[in-house]
Amino acid sequence: MSEVFHLELRQFPHVARVFNLDRVELDARFLRPWVRGTMIDQDDRRWPPERTRLKVLSGSPVRPDELGLGRGWGAATKDSEDVTDAVIGDTRRGAEATPAVEALKEQVARRAQEPVGFPVVAALAGAAHPGWRASEQLGVAEQAVWELLHQGRVTMLVDGQPVSRERWQEVVLRFATWAPAAGDPPVLLHSRPGGEVELRDHPENS
Repeated sequence: MSEVFHLELRQFPHVARVFNLDRVELDARFLRPWVRGTMIDQDDRRWPPERTRLKVLSGSPVRPDELGLGRGWGAATKDSEDVTDAVIGDTRRGAEATPAVEALKEQVARRAQEPVGFPVVAALAGAAHPGWRASEQLGVAEQAVWELLHQGRVTMLVDGQPVSRERWQEVVLRFATWAPAAGDPPVLLHSRPGGEVELRDHPENS
C-alpha cells in the first residue's frame, strides 16, 4: 500500500490533525506556507508558524473506521515514522529550486506530446544543470514529473495503460523507472491536452 503522510498542528490549547495526505497536498497546504512563515488555515482556525508546533508522520493510510472517536492519531503513530525535519528540509530546498522545476516542467510537457521515458526527463534535468550533483538533478526531475501528474498535464503509461493515481508515488520513486534494465517495460509520460489523453495512435497501445 502506498505511503501517505499524517500531520499534527498544535498551539495550546488547540490541536488539529490531518490524515492520509499525499506529498503534493502536504506541501501545498501545509509545508510551503510553513517555510514561508505564512498562516496555515485548518479546522476553521489560522495557525501562525512561529507559535505552532508541527509534526509530520509517514506511514500506512489510516482506515476510515480508525478515524472515529479520536483514535486516528493513535492508529497513525503505530505504523509511522516521524519525518518532520526531513520533509521541512525538502520543502525549503524545493522552494529554492522552484524556478528550475518550472522550467523543466515546460520542457517535459513539450517533449511529452509524444510519449517520453523517464530517462529522458533525467537527461533534460542534467543538461539544464550540469554543475549540480546527480541527486539534485534527479530531485528536480522527480518534482517536475510529480507536479505535472497532479496538475493533469501528463499521464503516466506502462504497457500503454495509464497508471492509477494510487501508484504514482511508488512508480516515480522507483529507481528502475529512471534507469530501466533491458527488457523492463518502459514507464512513459504523455501530455494531456485539454485533460484528455489519446492512446490509439501510439504503438505501445496496440
